[in-house]
Amino acid sequence: MKVVFMGTPDYAVGALEAVIAAGHQVTAVITQPDKPKGRGKEMQMTPVKSCALQYDLPVFQPVKIKASEAVSILRTYEADVFVVAAFGQILSEEILQMPRYGCINIHASLLPKYRGAGPIQQAILDGEKETGITIMQMDKGIDTGDILLQSIVPIDEKETGDSLHDKLTQEGAKLIVKALAQIEAGEITPFKQDDTKSCYAGMLHKSMGEIDWAKDAVCIERMVRGLNSWPSAYTFYHGKTLKIWESSLSVQTNAFPDAAPGTITAMEKEAFCVQTGDGTLKVSVVQLEGKKRMAVKDFLLGNPLKAGETLGEKADK
Repeated sequence: MKVVFMGTPDYAVGALEAVIAAGHQVTAVITQPDKPKGRGKEMQMTPVKSCALQYDLPVFQPVKIKASEAVSILRTYEADVFVVAAFGQILSEEILQMPRYGCINIHASLLPKYRGAGPIQQAILDGEKETGITIMQMDKGIDTGDILLQSIVPIDEKETGDSLHDKLTQEGAKLIVKALAQIEAGEITPFKQDDTKSCYAGMLHKSMGEIDWAKDAVCIERMVRGLNSWPSAYTFYHGKTLKIWESSLSVQTNAFPDAAPGTITAMEKEAFCVQTGDGTLKVSVVQLEGKKRMAVKDFLLGNPLKAGETLGEKADK
């Protein structure tokens, strides 16, 4: 089939490559505009654009995909279907109806659960045992269209946001190829979502990573994994940001039974334990503001933490 592919981040790259490898003709790739990044603020192309250029595919980067000029350009690309994977802009009804088979989306959850922009991380934050990929016929709602295909992906006990992202990227690439073949053969029967079972996973923000030590240890441990690598879970140590990259639930006997949440309750050779609102969290990998990520045993060489100290206090302004 002739495909217009719409996507922006790494999550979409595997799907684009899979569509190409399956023999479909990608007539254009639509992605977000280049943006300045890093300390030097150099313009950086999106991962999908970088991939498209490797295959010498036409690239279109509209600031607003719904603008009349952008819609007119879209109409110039021959396409039986638009494939969308984390493009980052909402498509108008006019665009949704443009290709013969409409627009189909590769969504990183088992819809109707976790509609929205942050389904991968939210599944871990909520302690889900499984998630998956949904190939969906797009409509004017946010992830509300009919389901075409789904595939389940288990969530491991030590799953991080990054590792689950990679799993779902691979699964999405496989499932979109299967879906396109079945669409072309007329072998797919769409079915409607049960809106009563829906929930929303919003866009990630940096502020989401700040640890509230009054929450229970289970919740914070999931947060450390789910928000790895961005925005990451963080607290404060002597007024500086301290990112926590790896942690586990502790069975350490609490030497400070009446300690307030955020209090360091025990020191070990390769970890330290922190009191939470319910239970204790063992921290094993950290990163202090301005420093590299390191194991706690190395961090302690230059930062002599002591039991009884408290984390979470910001610097005075």
